[in-house]
Amino acid sequence: MRKISALLSLVLLFALVLAACGQTAAPAAAESREIALDSSAWSFPAPGDNYRVFYEIFTGSFSDSNGDGVGDLRGIMNRMDYLNDGDPASGRSLGIEGIWLTPIFKSPSYHKYDVTDYYSVDSRFGTLEDLQALVDLCHERGVKLILDLPINHTGDQCAWFTKFKIAHQTGNTADEYYNFYSFVTPGSGGAPGGYRQIGSTGDWYECNFDSSMPELNFDSEAVRAELVKVAKFYLDMGVDGFRFDAAKYVYLNDNRRSGDFWDWYLARLKAIKPDLYTVAEVWDSDGVTDEYYSAVNCFNFTTSQTNGLIAATAQHGNVNAYTAYVDAYLDRIHAIRSDAMIVPFISNHDNDRASGYLTVASGNMKVAANLYLLSSGSPFIYYGEELGMRGSRGGSNTDANRRLAMLWGDGDKVKDPAGATYPASKQIETTAADQMADEGSLYNYYKKVLMIRAAHPAIARGDYTALSLEGTKLGGFVADWEGQRVCVLHNTTLSGADLDLNALGLSAFTKLSAFVGVEDASLSDGVLHLGSQTSAVLVTGA
Repeated sequence: MRKISALLSLVLLFALVLAACGQTAAPAAAESREIALDSSAWSFPAPGDNYRVFYEIFTGSFSDSNGDGVGDLRGIMNRMDYLNDGDPASGRSLGIEGIWLTPIFKSPSYHKYDVTDYYSVDSRFGTLEDLQALVDLCHERGVKLILDLPINHTGDQCAWFTKFKIAHQTGNTADEYYNFYSFVTPGSGGAPGGYRQIGSTGDWYECNFDSSMPELNFDSEAVRAELVKVAKFYLDMGVDGFRFDAAKYVYLNDNRRSGDFWDWYLARLKAIKPDLYTVAEVWDSDGVTDEYYSAVNCFNFTTSQTNGLIAATAQHGNVNAYTAYVDAYLDRIHAIRSDAMIVPFISNHDNDRASGYLTVASGNMKVAANLYLLSSGSPFIYYGEELGMRGSRGGSNTDANRRLAMLWGDGDKVKDPAGATYPASKQIETTAADQMADEGSLYNYYKKVLMIRAAHPAIARGDYTALSLEGTKLGGFVADWEGQRVCVLHNTTLSGADLDLNALGLSAFTKLSAFVGVEDASLSDGVLHLGSQTSAVLVTGA
């Protein structure tokens, strides 16, 4: 794609004012600033539009509706006004356009990735009727709801696995469940790692994560038919799609065969629901995720987590390296499938929370939000990220510490999950209630960023062209979509900068439509002043 280069000079500034959108001159004080709401510019995506900002909810830790300490579906319904109140012009909600629920199916664990029954909701979370009510409410608000569907393995208490074991223990090879799970018969030498013996038989079942999570046999036509049936059950309820857990484990260490399965599976699901939203967890390098993109979009792990490109850039790194990566990534996946999307995030339920290594006080959390939310594709926010919640495995080495109770501050009785040991002294002192009332909070910052994104649909959907600004760490991109052109520029450094748009070949961008960051931005006579740790959105026209 087209690249633009120029040598820019940097001017040191130390103002500590929060910038807002829709202004071209800095107001006298941050306290007086308000977002300019324009309902004609900001609207919900069309129902078939999958370019959405999703919010991941670890279901049992989010909101408790019945006082038992466990988050549930009714609790999520009670918090819809916080996520999306259904009025794009109100400015009262966060502005989420999609929700991902971690597994809600019947299961003995707190995390529910060891499913016992795919056709029922775990009683601690509610009922199928509650799920239907949540689906209906989401759709009333213009929000898509996707379910986490862990199908590479089940729980060992699943009826399918019980029947599989009985078939092997009785030697009944004609039983329809005999080949339902992956197994080997290794002989006297025993099976390799990742297998457990089936009772006293000579057969060993595959279990790559834990002995309580046996792997299904995807060579079985009966298994494939059942998994289509499971998905159809929820699509018929109105669920908008799925997040697929551990997608590369369908055929362990054989990405080609695993990718072929997802091609087959997604073709059948899209025949049921053509505008299906799907995203896969393929926790690996881009070279591996490419093998899955013919069927499904994949979370982008290269840019996420502690050592990811977003964090490196947010910590005063070079924006040009980040935008060049996104540009090349989009070119590559679009060559595989024309409607492919990048799916960025900075942390999720399997990662240490981002505020622990980016930090709110440094401004790096704000910069990271700008980088991945004001960009192409369909980004995912992890619940509580917008508050700067903390949580890490720590010395206890438990993922429960990454999945702590949402801090509502209004009497919600939701508790930390079993096994959590994260010290309360390390958690933030503010709550959602506190931050909603504080214009300078991280919550309100996230809300502003999402409003800017929603008001400029070309940012997510447009043909992406990275800018290459030589001699500086500042950078950005131009996006073109349905006659709209936007230019997004980021300054991750601790110094302000003046950018001559004419010299950069950006003279068509004559209006500063929005800015957000630690400092201000202004546009005068073709020169954009971009404060430190601040991003700006420019548009064409008067």
